[in-house]
Amino acid sequence: MKKFIIILLAIACSVTSFAQTSPNGKIRVEYINGKGLVVAYNNKEAWQQIVTIPTDYCRLLNTDKEKVVYDMVLGKKSHCTNECVKGVYMKNGGDDNDILIVNVYNDGIAFGGPNARGSKIDFSAATNNWIMKWTEPYEELYPRNRETVANERYGYPALFEYSSSSEDGNIYALISESRMTADNAATSMWATETQGVFELRPDGPENGGYQTIIIGHLNDIVESTLITDNSEPSKLSILNSQFSIAPGLASWVYWANNHGSNDFSIIKKYVDMAVELKLPYVLIDAEWDDMDKVASNNGKTIVDAVRYATDNGVKPIIWYNSSVGWVNGAPGPKYRLNKPEDREKEFAWCDSIGVKGVKIDFFSGDTNLNIRYMIELLECAARHHLLVNFHGATIPRGWQRTYPNLVSTEGVYGEEWYNNVPTFTDKAACHNATLPFTRNVIGSMDYTPCAFTDSQHPHITTNAHELALTVLYESGIQHLADRPESFLSQPQQVKDFLSELPTAWDDTKLISGYPGEYAVIARRKGKTWYIAGINGTDSVKTITVDTSRLKGKGKNVRLFEDSGDSASPWKIRDMKDIPQSVTLQPRGGFLMVVKTKKDK
Repeated sequence: MKKFIIILLAIACSVTSFAQTSPNGKIRVEYINGKGLVVAYNNKEAWQQIVTIPTDYCRLLNTDKEKVVYDMVLGKKSHCTNECVKGVYMKNGGDDNDILIVNVYNDGIAFGGPNARGSKIDFSAATNNWIMKWTEPYEELYPRNRETVANERYGYPALFEYSSSSEDGNIYALISESRMTADNAATSMWATETQGVFELRPDGPENGGYQTIIIGHLNDIVESTLITDNSEPSKLSILNSQFSIAPGLASWVYWANNHGSNDFSIIKKYVDMAVELKLPYVLIDAEWDDMDKVASNNGKTIVDAVRYATDNGVKPIIWYNSSVGWVNGAPGPKYRLNKPEDREKEFAWCDSIGVKGVKIDFFSGDTNLNIRYMIELLECAARHHLLVNFHGATIPRGWQRTYPNLVSTEGVYGEEWYNNVPTFTDKAACHNATLPFTRNVIGSMDYTPCAFTDSQHPHITTNAHELALTVLYESGIQHLADRPESFLSQPQQVKDFLSELPTAWDDTKLISGYPGEYAVIARRKGKTWYIAGINGTDSVKTITVDTSRLKGKGKNVRLFEDSGDSASPWKIRDMKDIPQSVTLQPRGGFLMVVKTKKDK
């Protein structure tokens, strides 16, 4: 009987339309002749068209319901759940391989398949957008209402806003990619002659992953785990790898010195800072392979630096050049990971001397060469009990579920850019208030936040803004940017906060915000809520702090704010309840730690 029904559906759908609706009734995908797949959102019982996928995959062969339930070691939620209706479409006259798979989840859709190359998507009905120009390391700004240029390339994720008459507010759609395997090349958006219409093109002859669109109100976007929901389960057991994946904060050399880690005395300072602040990690950055060539080191090598860290109870992470992107003129160590036998030897050596993780940098884009290489690095690192942080690399595409040892990925125009150009000084606050709604939605983001002093170019964000970024941004290992002297001179309450700060969360809620203007996010670890907010504008802003969606919140609050006095910049108060509103200085911020009496 089931086969008979499917045959009838296949015959009938060539002349009429069929729809998939998410289990919660919020999202519908319908094939409409002459348009293709039309995606709509049920906004208070009125279906609002969001995007169209022009396609001739019009025969709906079958549908199937699936529940997705899994736990995450890192990320915005420790326990993730979702539901979807899976549909399989075929072209009229197509064969068994000519299919398009469309998964309709409670908070979005994901579509892909063996021959889903060159899909187009129409966002032209959106009233606002936040889109970045594509670069190999995904380091660019997300300006509001970028005007795209035909045949130019734009990167994921991209956010679109749709006007709505509903009292619940406007609808948003964020597009990115998920379920990326070693056989894929990553996809990006190529603009067409029509604003808002893009071709989704893999970077090479291989197929892309699943194009994934999160749909709903801003809180639905920020809180979504759809990228990992639609990705493969953990493979650590398949790799016969069992080790403790521990999130945490790290001290980090590069930002203050605009240089790597070939000076043993500087590494010692950052290890000592980690000890003083009770940080679990230290990142020993590029050039450590030249340490023995520096006369002042008196023959000390990376082995001595690692031993100094481990003897003091600090776990070291060390840097490698991937040697597929920037090689000539770039720092080393180079060419140690490219061949399978070399990387096995190198990672075994790391494990043997006490290294706990590797930061691998300078990849060369979204081709299959890069995607396959990164997956091979993750699998090899897992076999040798090493955490991985990718820099100069493509954005997260669901690998943190599949390979939980991937603790973070750069893929962002982050705080290190104070080293490179003056642009970030004036644009950082607005950019910082955009990232919670764009890049950080899709996975851990190694922005390397929190600097109270200046690097090569000055910053004009406030102290409370900088401190708030450590909670506002999610990263499995959070690398602190500033120099030891700065952190160790802060008020004791700031140092205590950093000593206790978690970097993996049980829950995440968007309190309020708008891309580029301000953002307030609450994250929970155990029974403690951390509420962080920043002002992305040059004007004073007073915001309401609505905590009605925070379950089990306590009433013992430590509030970090800006005083407005450059000589004494902090205003730190202990309060008996969460304030109903907070006033933010221009480019300012705030941070609350909310505990119960028992936890305090």
